[in-house]
Amino acid sequence: MTGFAKKTVQRFQLEIGQACQRFHDRFMRNLPCKDIQLDELWSFTYCKQKNIPATLRHSKGIGDTWTWVAIDRETKLIPCWHVGGRNGGDAYSFTLDLQSRLKHRIQLTSDAHSAYPSAVERAFGTDVDYAQLVKIYGPAPEGPEIRYSTPEWLGSKKTVVTGDPDRRKISTSHVERQNLTVRMSSRRFTRLTNGFSKKLANHKAAVALHMVHYNFARVHMTLRCTPAMEAGIADHVWSMEDLAALMEA
Repeated sequence: MTGFAKKTVQRFQLEIGQACQRFHDRFMRNLPCKDIQLDELWSFTYCKQKNIPATLRHSKGIGDTWTWVAIDRETKLIPCWHVGGRNGGDAYSFTLDLQSRLKHRIQLTSDAHSAYPSAVERAFGTDVDYAQLVKIYGPAPEGPEIRYSTPEWLGSKKTVVTGDPDRRKISTSHVERQNLTVRMSSRRFTRLTNGFSKKLANHKAAVALHMVHYNFARVHMTLRCTPAMEAGIADHVWSMEDLAALMEA
């Protein structure tokens, strides 16, 4: 399709993804976000966790790979993300990175993942209004025809962890919708295909490319501009040439 060798295209994808990550780390600071939601998105690298060969069980970057995502409710900006495992250490790295990028005290909402409360406390201290949205589900469905169906949702409970969050804004709907955007936009998150990443570095680069494109180059349907423009940190819609120029920068 391009007239270039497959490895050349793969190397370009890796390099531009890494350039996007460097740009994000340098530029996305002192952000005006005020109401942020957190969630985690599952994928896998090289092979699924249950299929890891015995000789590779102690290798890093193989098996379950989680992408932690934060999104601002008002501007739809993604201030940060983190690719790794789903343990307390990853939760702390993610929330500490988030805290370092913000200008104001924020309201924060996450799901009921047990790693969040201690990670948020270590990263923010008491300078945050934090709550968890605990979703209650019924029994898991049975039978092959509903193998990929979710359990019946019975309700949810809003639990204040610290500070004084506005209970009307305790929600994870926006970040869950963002997870769908990731799966629809990045081939590496598409289920039941061979499009998954074979190396963790490639996966991280693909995530960085998607996130920077989402923030700066993708016009949000409800905002009618990019999230970066809505947040006041960009003055135009980025083109693909602008993204590619990050490699030279």
